[in-house]
Order: sequence, then C-alpha cells, then structure tokens
Amino acid sequence: MHRIVIATALICLALALPNNARAASPSEVIQEAVDLLAEGLEGRKEELAADKDALYAFIDGILMPRFDRRFAAGAVLGKHWRKASDEQKERFVEAFYLTLLHRYADGILEFDTNRVEILPYKGDAEKRTTEVKTRVRLDDGSNIPVHYTLVNRDDEWRMFDVKIEGVSYVVNYRKELESEIRSSSLERVIRRLETDAGMITSE
Repeated sequence: MHRIVIATALICLALALPNNARAASPSEVIQEAVDLLAEGLEGRKEELAADKDALYAFIDGILMPRFDRRFAAGAVLGKHWRKASDEQKERFVEAFYLTLLHRYADGILEFDTNRVEILPYKGDAEKRTTEVKTRVRLDDGSNIPVHYTLVNRDDEWRMFDVKIEGVSYVVNYRKELESEIRSSSLERVIRRLETDAGMITSE
C-alpha cells in the first residue's frame, strides 16, 4: 500500500500545477491534482497496465515539467551532490527520476483517489518550502498520514518529497545511496541507476 501512496504522491501535484500555481493555496493545488488524476486514469487503467511504455509516457508527460527533479536529486545525494561534477549531477538527476518513475508507475493504477482527504492547510506559503498534510484511508478503514513537501521556484510550487507516516522518501533514498556510495563510488551508483532505468545496457 505504501508503494501505491508514494506513486500517487510523486505525480498528483504534477497534474494540477497551472502557470499561476502561486495564486492557489498549496492545499487547493493538491485537491485539484487528486481530481485530475482520477480523470486522467478513467477508462485507461487496463490499457496502461498492458503497455509499460505508454504508462511511463503518461506519467512522464504530466510529471516532468512540475516535479523538481534537480532539487529532489540534490536532497537525496546530500553532501555528495556538492562533490559531484556537473556531468555527474545531470546524469544522476535523469537516472534517479527514471528510477522513481519505473519503480512506482504500477502503483498509480491501483490507487483510489477517493481515499485521499486533504487536511486544512496550516503552513506558510510565503516560505521557500511548505508542507501539505493529507491522510489516506486503507482497506481496513484506518488512516495513514501522507505529507507533501513543495518548493517554490520561479513562483511555481513543485513537489520534491513525500512523507508517509513520518518517513520521508528522500531520507530513505539518501540512506540507501549513502551506504552504496561508501562501499563503491558515486560514479558506480550513477551507472547502476542508469542501468536499472534502461539508459545503458549492463556490461
């Protein structure tokens, strides 16, 4: 279930960020995203489930312009981002983004947007980053908190992190990759992600 929630979190904001996104409150952006996600998938779930390339293209078309890939990648790499070359940064941004897209794409097809409740916004929309809190109803009737973190860049809100029950996907990936980088190198990690994402063939 957490995979499904993360999958929806990674694209739901992307569906609803118009050019004047700053004019809407962050919670209104989330609500519109949930509504548009439901509309976009209506009648297409079987088609997309049978065609991975079409599913990836569907998600990429709405996510790429609005998910802050570079900000998220920098947050995940942490101290290693500052040490990376410009080429490594660009490669990591692309490989990490495609890895997320491929890993969580199927979860989009399983998610029921009627389970999402947007909580009253209590953040500060004047700051560079803000958080929108929601909760998602599970099959057993219980609710789990899902919090979206957005960054304001060029007067547009873009998502870069999601926390499920207090656990951040950025922090999780940072820990995972930190361990891998320490045992090998940043270059090897980037090449592994590029291979996993189908950007290069394994040797």
